[in-house]
Amino acid sequence: MKNVIEVLEERGFIDAMTSEELKKSANQQLKVYCGFDPTSESLHLGNMVAIMGLAWFQRFGHTPVAIVGGATGMIGDPSGKATERNLLDQEAIERNLEGIRHNLKQVLDFESVENKPVVLNNYEWFSNFSFVDFLRDVGKYFRVGPMLGKESVRARLNSEEGMSFTEFSYQLLQGYDFLYLFDKYGVTVEIGGSDQWGNITAGTDLVRKVRGESVYGLTFPLLTRSDGKKFGKTEKGAIWLSAKMLSPYEFYQHLFRVTDEDVIKLMRLVTFMEMDEIRRYEEMMTKSDYVPNTAQKRLAEEVTRIVHGEEGVKSAERVTAGVAPGSETELNAELLEQIASEMPSEDFRKEMLLDKKLIDVLVEAGLQKSKGDARRLIRNGGAYLNNEKVNDEEYSLADHDIIEGRLMLLAVGKKNKLLLRIKE
Repeated sequence: MKNVIEVLEERGFIDAMTSEELKKSANQQLKVYCGFDPTSESLHLGNMVAIMGLAWFQRFGHTPVAIVGGATGMIGDPSGKATERNLLDQEAIERNLEGIRHNLKQVLDFESVENKPVVLNNYEWFSNFSFVDFLRDVGKYFRVGPMLGKESVRARLNSEEGMSFTEFSYQLLQGYDFLYLFDKYGVTVEIGGSDQWGNITAGTDLVRKVRGESVYGLTFPLLTRSDGKKFGKTEKGAIWLSAKMLSPYEFYQHLFRVTDEDVIKLMRLVTFMEMDEIRRYEEMMTKSDYVPNTAQKRLAEEVTRIVHGEEGVKSAERVTAGVAPGSETELNAELLEQIASEMPSEDFRKEMLLDKKLIDVLVEAGLQKSKGDARRLIRNGGAYLNNEKVNDEEYSLADHDIIEGRLMLLAVGKKNKLLLRIKE
């Protein structure tokens, strides 16, 4: 039977390991940690790989340890960043920490008796450290040469922005996290994105120097699209894991829209689908009778189920069916009200819509950047009003376009939709 490292390797999950010995160690129970800095009230799709890494270790009997960086979040990790982060105050950090704890509970099994996840805030141990004590007890083990040699540091030092001493010290803090967790909790593995390699090796080196023990680091590839851009971010913002910040429907739609070039990679990295099934989809996509978006639909279902549960999937599919342009589903206010909380909506006054050209409303609602774009959209058959295609570029809205006097559904193509709530 394969152990967790072999399974992760097969899925293309491992970018680098500090030692091949980790494969042997994984045959015994381990405690594995990953850190999450509280830069927002929710993690996003790009963070899913990290959480899934912890989840895979948990499925194989290991204990996941999640560190929410109350202390390191005050500093800001320079890895992969072109400019210094804005420093957060304590109130914002506490709010963000609570949101991240909720995200972890969405994916990890907190009902487990044998290996229940441990969630810690590194502010607990750093708040008692004086600056002088930290320099004396931790700083003396770090050499400036290797610190300057870290890729994340070199890139910033060569940039116009440069790097502050605050950010330069970040790797000492993350390195000490590993030592503390090793001493207090027996943690021997740290995982993180490929941009975390320098911070992770700072920790493995510190444990070796101070305790004379071997601990391990593992990095996974950053979640990027085939065009090189990061997953998790869109023109309209991040693909949040929290339902408060992004409805299950919108979350589902983002996954449904991924390209054919990216869908198999996402199946490997952010689902628990068996590799045999993933390979079947990969093969299906090469056949002439393949139905477009079949793999994307499976991906969207699976990831939405992991993050939002079965109810989240049903909700997303219900909205998708109800508001599909050209759908035979008869739109009425009751249906739209049911799904209103699960899709983007805007308030509009009635007088702002009546007798107004659709092209103007599409721009004002933010669905098109300009009237020219709106005209081209209609000309190309991509504009829908209440699920019906609009072909007239000069079409003006009338009373009968407002469903039961209070709602209107606009769609750009088959995926970008907006519900207008009509106010008197």
